[in-house]
Amino acid sequence: MPPLTDEPVEHAAPTSTLSSNAWARALTAAHDTSAHQNHPTHTLYVVATPIGNLSDITLRALHLLNLCEVIACEDTRHTQQLLRAYGIDKSGAQLIALHQHNEHEAAQTVISRLTQGQRVAYVSDAGTPAISDPGARLVDATRNAGFRVLPLPGASSVTTVLSAAGMTGQDGFVFVGFLPSKATERQHAVQKLASETRAIVLLEAPHRIEALCQALSVLGTRRVTIGRELTKQFENIDTLAACELPAWLAGKPERQRGEFVLVIHDAPAAHVQGDGLRVLQLLLPELPLKTAVKLAAEISGESKNFLYDQALVLKNAAAE
Repeated sequence: MPPLTDEPVEHAAPTSTLSSNAWARALTAAHDTSAHQNHPTHTLYVVATPIGNLSDITLRALHLLNLCEVIACEDTRHTQQLLRAYGIDKSGAQLIALHQHNEHEAAQTVISRLTQGQRVAYVSDAGTPAISDPGARLVDATRNAGFRVLPLPGASSVTTVLSAAGMTGQDGFVFVGFLPSKATERQHAVQKLASETRAIVLLEAPHRIEALCQALSVLGTRRVTIGRELTKQFENIDTLAACELPAWLAGKPERQRGEFVLVIHDAPAAHVQGDGLRVLQLLLPELPLKTAVKLAAEISGESKNFLYDQALVLKNAAAE
């Protein structure tokens, strides 16, 4: 079986190393542990699937995917591959394509199936649906139509990277997802992040990771954990200062491959470099670089050397 593809957070899942007999035993175990539980009809089940490693499926998810009459999915071909890997047989007619471009219309098809008394599962290409993937509009429409929505928890790139980040703060985290692709909008987004003291979780694709690392470098010594290809054969998790991100990325060619999840670690408010960056961004378009840095340092009280380094980064980003 060729490698499976994943959600925008983790692509190209590895081929399962388990034999078909092993997955058959897993399905039997799934039935034995879950069949006695109540799985009502007229219900939408939001089912988490692996973010890379096929073994990270729950027994309950296997049972429900085998039991349900219909599966709505982000990519029918991908989901069919996933089901076959587990030994679950569903016809093409039992799969409904529901993605970001047709979610409103496809949700009405799902509601029609629920009206008929069917169980409908929704899966994204990988991970927990309706977070950074489609599914939120489907859930909202289903509830508004008066039907029940039941979540089946499982793999998530967000909680996976957070569990390996080693953060010691107690203020929780903020999930941001993907930053804007345009350089100016991305700079403004990073400026806002600079004043956030809680941990921040970001997602990024390989073709934009270089620009993101460059943009985040203005956060200076604030620590960042970067997870690449989570749960897969070439998984890589590193923690370093934000200013070191561009050099880290350029250090090895393979670091720019795969999908990325990043955690900007929490920071005490007193150490957040927010005001200086904001002032600097306002002054740079109007004044020479050194003058803008000098005034920004005087206004904010922040280090002139730090602001000078960030001014260079901002100038280079603006020239892209």
